[in-house]
Amino acid sequence: MTGKADNINLFSFQGAPMRAFHLTWVAFFICFFAWFACAPLMPVIKGEFGLSMEQIANINIAAVAITIFVRLLVGPLCDRYGPRKTYTGLLLIGAIPVLGVAMTQSYETFLLARLGIGAVGASFVITQYHTSVMFSPKVVGTANAAAAGWGNAGGGAAQALMPLLLTAVVMLGVSQSMSWRVALVVPGVMMIIMAFVYWRYTQDCPAGNYDDLRKTGNLPASAGKGGWASFTEGCRNHRAWLLFVTYGACFGIEIFIHNIAAVYYVDHFDLTLGQAGMAAGSFGLLALFARALGGWLSDRAARSGDVNRRVTILFVLMIGEALGLLWFAQADGVVFAVVAMLGFGLFTHMACGATYALVPFVAPKALGGVAGIVGAGGNVGAVAAGFLMKGTGDIQSTLTILSGLVVVASLCALGARFGSTSRIPSSTPSATVAA
Repeated sequence: MTGKADNINLFSFQGAPMRAFHLTWVAFFICFFAWFACAPLMPVIKGEFGLSMEQIANINIAAVAITIFVRLLVGPLCDRYGPRKTYTGLLLIGAIPVLGVAMTQSYETFLLARLGIGAVGASFVITQYHTSVMFSPKVVGTANAAAAGWGNAGGGAAQALMPLLLTAVVMLGVSQSMSWRVALVVPGVMMIIMAFVYWRYTQDCPAGNYDDLRKTGNLPASAGKGGWASFTEGCRNHRAWLLFVTYGACFGIEIFIHNIAAVYYVDHFDLTLGQAGMAAGSFGLLALFARALGGWLSDRAARSGDVNRRVTILFVLMIGEALGLLWFAQADGVVFAVVAMLGFGLFTHMACGATYALVPFVAPKALGGVAGIVGAGGNVGAVAAGFLMKGTGDIQSTLTILSGLVVVASLCALGARFGSTSRIPSSTPSATVAA
């Protein structure tokens, strides 16, 4: 008896699994809101600091680069100290650069602050870890994808709400130069509040907190290896690295779009800051259901116990993502561009959910290590896309090239197939989301 939940009761806060489910996606939402809060304000910040396209590319790269290393770190930290301590620490430490960016006075200091804020993106790995240890195999794909998707929507919310918050501050009589700084204080304060809530109301796994269980010798096998051992075991698994690539081609693209969408709509289609924010925000808000849909499809496909059906679902979704991305790159009107963005965004978010529906099965005793490696792949993809844009000097050309690279990466999904004897227990039927 593991104590893991066999279903997802969305309207319940009773029991450790459901409390962790709800609080981890809320924490993730706040972290992603903070991570992408600067992006929709970049047209204003660009004007204030006189930024060139190359400097904007550097800022976008900085925003995701450090996350690669922090994601590799927090996975094993979850195995060693538990997700409760790890998440609380990340929220408190991450709030420092989020608040600090409001005090920047030059391109260099802004770049440094954005580099620090990138650490907040590691919240995703902790969210996926926490839901993975709380839910059983028959619903773990849905739980992971739903928590990640709803949390991911924080990026879309930031795109839509930060320009409105800036406008509201301006209407109070604050100058535009100061108003974007005031607006960026809000997510930092939210992170500090959430850190105390997470510490108070969650626990590491259904049986309790890792520290207490380790003292009594009752640490569950799902807690896996600690620290370096978890990381090294994950590194030895080739499927972890194949999913590293696929996640780079779906979540990496997602992050890239979040960072450039507002600037693209303003520069390419002459939209206002508010209009560009709403258009860009619609992409992120797809995560409210699309990630969960990808995880649910993966669970549904594998209801017979065949893990390789999850692999097939991921491959198909990535092909859909590539075709939609090419359409978005070639759209010559704002309406077609938004429709194309929503189309490829749907497949992108679903592919992200389908990727992490596979993660718990790669190396169960090194869950933190694998989760960190795959999560870091998303940021490697975003950094690579940033360097590609820096090289081409043009967003539209970058999007076209990226569509072809997604097709190549989809082949890694097929390469991650398990042996014919690798099956999840046949007694666990497909996922259900209970109302």
